[in-house]
Amino acid sequence: MSSAYLAVEEAIGLYFDGLYHCDLDLLAKVFHPKAHYVCATEEFLMYLTMEEYFPIVSRRQSPASRGELRRDKILSISFAGPNTAQVTLNCAIGEKFFTDFLSLILVDGRWQIISKVFHFDL
Repeated sequence: MSSAYLAVEEAIGLYFDGLYHCDLDLLAKVFHPKAHYVCATEEFLMYLTMEEYFPIVSRRQSPASRGELRRDKILSISFAGPNTAQVTLNCAIGEKFFTDFLSLILVDGRWQIISKVFHFDL
């Protein structure tokens, strides 16, 4: 595997750990400050900035504290060039099973999520 692939995989590991533990420090490492958070599963379009999203995570009881089994899985990683990647993955929090489409960019030597568009099933 290429070093870029491994670096993106490592960034996604931070993402999974950040969500599982509701760890804002980890999530801040992997999300670009100007990232978009978007979901259209329910009737309304949910669009949040990181300034709006992080407080939601901070108020959430972590899956780790509830003893939930981790159901994290990278489905695919693809590249559009040396600085742009797309990751499709699954994870679960509580009763929600998520499919995420994450767009990542390489900024200052670090892969960061610039866009998260997702769907969930109960």
